[in-house]
Amino acid sequence: MEPLARLDSKSILSEEIFLEIFDQEDEITKARMILSLTDRAGELGVKKKFEELLKAYKRVDKEAKQRERKKPITMLDKWTNFEGPYNNMFCGAWIAGEDGVYAQNDSQVDAVACYHPILPVERMKNLETGEEQIKIAYKRNGRWDEIIVPKTMVTSASKIVALSGRGISVTSENAKLLVRFLSDVENMNDSHIKVQYSTSKLGWIKDQFIPYDTEIVFDGDQRFRQAYESVSERGNWKIWQSHMLKLRKTKRLEIKFMMAASFASVLVSLLGGLPFIVDLWGETEGGKTVSLMVATSIWANPDESAYIGDFKTTEVALEAKADMLNHLPMVLDDTSKTSSRIRDNFEGMVYDMCSGKGKSRSNKELGISRENRWKNCILTNGERPLNSYVSQGGAINRILEVECKDNVYADPQETAEIVKKNYGLAGKRYIEVLKGIGKEKLHQMQKEFMQELKDDEAMQKQSLSLSILLVADKVATDYLFRDGEYITIEQAKTVLINRNDLSDNERCYRYLQDKIAMNNQRFDMDTKVEKWGTLEKGVAIIYNQAFKELCKSGGFSDKAFLSWADRKGLIETQGGRMTKVKKVDGNPIRCVFLRLNDNIDKDGFEPVETMDKCEQEELPFK
Repeated sequence: MEPLARLDSKSILSEEIFLEIFDQEDEITKARMILSLTDRAGELGVKKKFEELLKAYKRVDKEAKQRERKKPITMLDKWTNFEGPYNNMFCGAWIAGEDGVYAQNDSQVDAVACYHPILPVERMKNLETGEEQIKIAYKRNGRWDEIIVPKTMVTSASKIVALSGRGISVTSENAKLLVRFLSDVENMNDSHIKVQYSTSKLGWIKDQFIPYDTEIVFDGDQRFRQAYESVSERGNWKIWQSHMLKLRKTKRLEIKFMMAASFASVLVSLLGGLPFIVDLWGETEGGKTVSLMVATSIWANPDESAYIGDFKTTEVALEAKADMLNHLPMVLDDTSKTSSRIRDNFEGMVYDMCSGKGKSRSNKELGISRENRWKNCILTNGERPLNSYVSQGGAINRILEVECKDNVYADPQETAEIVKKNYGLAGKRYIEVLKGIGKEKLHQMQKEFMQELKDDEAMQKQSLSLSILLVADKVATDYLFRDGEYITIEQAKTVLINRNDLSDNERCYRYLQDKIAMNNQRFDMDTKVEKWGTLEKGVAIIYNQAFKELCKSGGFSDKAFLSWADRKGLIETQGGRMTKVKKVDGNPIRCVFLRLNDNIDKDGFEPVETMDKCEQEELPFK
């Protein structure tokens, strides 16, 4: 249009001006143009004439559109007539054009289904659940947008109104008609609407790996769209690789172990393992967060609020995110920063995350929702070891602890900046390597590492997790880095926990020994304090109630401990019961007779052969 300042009292009333106004598809642009021209007409003293002509053109435009809609249906009218990138689709008795979608009855316009172009363009079938989603394309203000929604949303008049929040013109009045239109177009064009297989998970789907194999698309939870999109390639492979080689040459176990754990995550399901946690702990400023960033950069963007999460959330959200990540590592920064819900049940959270399966929950229809499932490695860090937050052996058995000592990185800022600019470049290469090696050979490698790690004193679950990590380290070292900087078996064994250290009952026994040693006055009849019992010949005779309270204070089960202690010969029994009667001030009282040294005999003496060499040399006889 000619600039407003050049319009005079004659040209502003010309037909060209009004035709240009009504050619505008965007209603907002049209309204702004009318306001500007009305103001200019006022300046020129022809405002009343301009408004009269505008009313006339509006009336003519409306009548023209109505005549168009009332035309008898022809074969050409039975197709959508939308301008844009999408092919026309057969729509039967519907009139579908740039001014919207209308139902017809006896060749006359019956009602409005939608005030703008809209149509289904793609069906998406989820490989895990079999459920379908549908991609809807719609045009507002001259621009096409797409939205993916569950199929059930566009087949229900009560649910489809929710799409009004995304800009689609649907209300409770036209909802039924819009549902009918979308259903008719989908069914009438079944062979032309593409069926796209989709998944809400990352990682292995049959023989493909998402997101690297693009035949399957992601249709997961919008809450984790940012984490999904962060799994991408950026920067230069040579820059990332050369810096990793430089870091690995420092021979710091912290770096190599966290990288191996990240690589190992995609092997857990292939090798039949269970999810496990690798925790890097140590004092602040030691390089823990940078190590997490390095491990994350293998697959995704390690910047804040991209891929790396934290514990300031709920168990339900953690489960949902683990389900989405599936086989990729879950990275959680700083175990000390937890929400109150997780803090109150940290041990339960560890069990749940390492079980690889979420809790069963009902849905709104009172059915059972799909269970969240995953098989990956969970990388965490904190100033305290993660197992200091848990007490049960089963939880500790699922954690591999690595201490982060001082000055892991000569220049942590440099490393952080490099991995923020170069990431996601190793993951795709690593997956291609794994496909080339094959599952059978990977299994063989894992068995060999299990044999080397075999130790009667170590827990098998930890050894299994560690063997998977060592396979990942070997593959990455041989194929991606080629620097020979393997994690040695001796280094790997340092993270394994001794079976006795892990046993709840063994720890309970040590706890009771410490408590008794720290509270001698409670076994001394001369001191006026609450008594727990007496000490006789290396045996603690503990009142039954005092024993129960001691076990409870340490978070142990008194019944489980007594059963174990009886099998180990650490308690004296009577008549098939775990306690014996002891007379106190002439009154018979049930007590636990606990031997304070597991080498002591029933008379309270320690056999000579169990003493160390120095003690034997001090004896006056041989």
